[in-house]
Amino acid sequence: MRGANDEDVALCARSAAGDEQAFALLVAKHERALRGFLARLGTGNMADDIAQEAFIKAWRFAGQYDGKARFSTWLTRIAWRCWLDRCRRREPVPEAIGGDRVDSSERSEIDDMLMRLSPAERAALVLCEGHGWTHAEAAAMLGLPLGTLKSTVARAKERCRAMWRGDER
Repeated sequence: MRGANDEDVALCARSAAGDEQAFALLVAKHERALRGFLARLGTGNMADDIAQEAFIKAWRFAGQYDGKARFSTWLTRIAWRCWLDRCRRREPVPEAIGGDRVDSSERSEIDDMLMRLSPAERAALVLCEGHGWTHAEAAAMLGLPLGTLKSTVARAKERCRAMWRGDER
């Protein structure tokens, strides 16, 4: 995986110098996973807006990316903070995952369960179990201590198991 990160470091350095084509390559490489993460947070139609906001910030601050973490980790952390900012400003976040094309009667049971988790539980579970990030990577993305992230994932899994059994608290 190190080679892929080296490529991202080089592309980000070129982006910081104003190379729009280099940044377009980063966007093409990472946008699908980022939009998937945001959609699973329950952002609905806002997933694209938040992803765009995150990419704009990544472009603006490309010179601050130091390559210590994967670019996707750095980018997901930016998107998480954009999402949190919208929540703090109390901007409405749609309940339906997937936007207008999916109504509440068609949502999967898994999506229903995710929506009943707290935002932090949802994000931690989606990153670790849905997107395959390590606990350490997810902790870095969400700005949480590693132990807190692990507890949050465990709590989210237990809540989902309880919902699956019909024992939801």
